[in-house]
Amino acid sequence: MIHIPALRFGKTYTSLDKTTLVHHVTGEPVAEVSQVTGSMIARDLATVERAHKQLAAIPVRDLLAMYKKAADYFLNAALPCGDGELTYDQYVRNLSATTGSPVVFCDRNARKVHYVLENVEEVIGGLTRGLDLEALDQGYTTRNGRMQAFYPTTDVFGAVLPSNSPGVHSLWVPTIAFKVPLLLKPGREEPWTPFRVLQAFIKAGVPAGVLAFLPTDHAGAADILRLCGRSMAFGDDRTMAPYKNDHRVEIHGTGYSKIIFGEDQADHWEKYVDLMVEAIAANGGRACVNASAIWTPRNGKAIAEALAKKLAGVKARPWDDPACEVSAFANPAVAEAINAMVDEGLKTPGAVDATEQLRGTPRLVKEGRCAWLLPTIVRCDSPDHPLANKEFLFPYASVIEWPQPAVLKRIGYTLAATVLSDDQTFIADCVACPNIERLNIGPLPTNRLTWDQPHEGNLFTHLYKQRAFQRARRAAGV
Repeated sequence: MIHIPALRFGKTYTSLDKTTLVHHVTGEPVAEVSQVTGSMIARDLATVERAHKQLAAIPVRDLLAMYKKAADYFLNAALPCGDGELTYDQYVRNLSATTGSPVVFCDRNARKVHYVLENVEEVIGGLTRGLDLEALDQGYTTRNGRMQAFYPTTDVFGAVLPSNSPGVHSLWVPTIAFKVPLLLKPGREEPWTPFRVLQAFIKAGVPAGVLAFLPTDHAGAADILRLCGRSMAFGDDRTMAPYKNDHRVEIHGTGYSKIIFGEDQADHWEKYVDLMVEAIAANGGRACVNASAIWTPRNGKAIAEALAKKLAGVKARPWDDPACEVSAFANPAVAEAINAMVDEGLKTPGAVDATEQLRGTPRLVKEGRCAWLLPTIVRCDSPDHPLANKEFLFPYASVIEWPQPAVLKRIGYTLAATVLSDDQTFIADCVACPNIERLNIGPLPTNRLTWDQPHEGNLFTHLYKQRAFQRARRAAGV
């Protein structure tokens, strides 16, 4: 069995307290992960000022060259993992085994991490909006004749990570290029990707002393968010509530992403069916950018039925089947609880499960240790219905009829919105809408991201602040 140690800013640590990860199908042990305590985290964070200075001394161009090497190692090398090494294919299968996400999803999302490593300069350009890289070396630069200066907001960046998809790790990957040491708390079932990225960094020449991998419990995760000057955290609304007003924590929570039809396109909905299906079901429907609601001024019943017909054929498949379209729940109790929530919501009048009769089988599928939830489209008569503004860890979407003039006032927080309209007045209203964080105008699914633009927060502005800066000219001979 593989043992994954903690990495404590240059020191490998094996603890007596270990968490055992098992295969979601067989229940056989796959790995043990060493755990650290809150007091260890506090002691380690006391050393980060030195680590920050070490990283700051490395020219940014040298760091970018290390990223190129790390990208190659991440995808093609056998990298250390415990007492042995793992190839990329072995890493992907272990990742699938402990998370329940199909191998095909794990591979696809891990390649997103590789893309960011390979193209980090493009990503940095997007996050900084084209800032000259010399500003990361000397703290200032001149652009179009104007001085720009920045200073770091923290000596370390902490990330409390999830277990749902390796693609989310692309969000913290640029941290080292911004010359800020990195502390990662992995999700319980997904230590594989953050550990592999750190090993790729180390092999590429990034000093091990600026990297930490600290598996811990909920209390330890809270310590990381409390003690790090800047951090990011993933979780649902309830879990993230304590950090909602904490500017130090960048929250990645429930997305409530949506597709919004304008009046001019509502009668042409049929040409957008495939787009809606992709937005709802891509990557098993588990991403915050998956659409969880379709808003339209009319034809809601027809849209719901068409989506249900497209999605009714999705089946539960084994974890290593390349045709997988939904992820298994490694803990069947989670799937059962979500299924019960949907069923309870359907008891309230005003909502119809459009997929139930077409599919001919229950939404919840159980086999051995595993459970799946099959795609579900619910037509709601009103945005006030309990199922109208819900998001779940499977392909789920509500379809709501609501007039265009009132829609932007009712949609609520929306991480990603696709607006299907050519009405320039409505488009201008959407551009000005404060409820929408990421906006697509035209036929672009909500899940289609571009890495040269910030997504759900901006890592650069989280890690750096702009300052006024002047330097006096030296007198001749001085």
